[in-house]
Amino acid sequence: MQAAEDKSIKPARKKKVRGGLSKMQRKQGKKMFLLIIPFLILAFLFSYLPLFGWVYAFFDYKPPIPLSQSEFVGLQWFKMMVQNPAQLREIGQVLVNTFAMSGLNILTSFFPVIFAIGLNEIHNKHFKNVVQTLTTLPNFISWVLVYAIAFAMFSSGGMVNGLLQNLHLITEPLKFLDSDSFTWIKMLFWGLWKGLGWGSIMYLAAIAGIDPELYEAARVDGANKFQLIRNITIPALMPTYFVLLMLSIANFLSNGMDQYFVFQNAFNLKHI
Repeated sequence: MQAAEDKSIKPARKKKVRGGLSKMQRKQGKKMFLLIIPFLILAFLFSYLPLFGWVYAFFDYKPPIPLSQSEFVGLQWFKMMVQNPAQLREIGQVLVNTFAMSGLNILTSFFPVIFAIGLNEIHNKHFKNVVQTLTTLPNFISWVLVYAIAFAMFSSGGMVNGLLQNLHLITEPLKFLDSDSFTWIKMLFWGLWKGLGWGSIMYLAAIAGIDPELYEAARVDGANKFQLIRNITIPALMPTYFVLLMLSIANFLSNGMDQYFVFQNAFNLKHI
């Protein structure tokens, strides 16, 4: 009899515990939602509310006349944009440049991974800190200063041309900046120089989170340095790499304009 009562009590207790856990989960979910409310408000204010400005494209707006008193013209401005062959060519060239530069950035997105792995293999702590600092600092320099550095080094009267002429390797200055040759590659190299160290920080953090016992076990089994990198380090970095790769693809059309605006001139204007 007593055993039958115990069996009838146990399910009731289990049901009570399950009900209590679900209530705790709901309460925790509400707390988490309250925590993200400020970020949702900021996202609405800075990402969605400004989209109201798109309505100006459908009016003949002339400041300071209020929008309510402006003439509604519908798709007139869009028709003007696509009816002119010259404007269509300009739009096509802009799209080609954007796709080319974004595509090259995605194709070279593994460079920070290689750099992070190489930096992690440096055992001299002081040298490692110096390299990481020197490669991260360019990220905090504006593109205006980057162009000033490029002009001082690679202009017709810059340091590189002066050195090559003094060594009698060239007779005329090489046109690094005022030329339309390999413009996309040049922009890619400057972007890599500026962002390589900063882009490797996420991968260095991921490497620091790898369990050291995996490396110890692999060394016991006779794995060399390259086998450790290929079988442990790279697979551990792949989740981080693919997340950052998806973010890069999501920003495919948002390639920025600061770099291309400061580097453009009459010679390379077509490919920037």
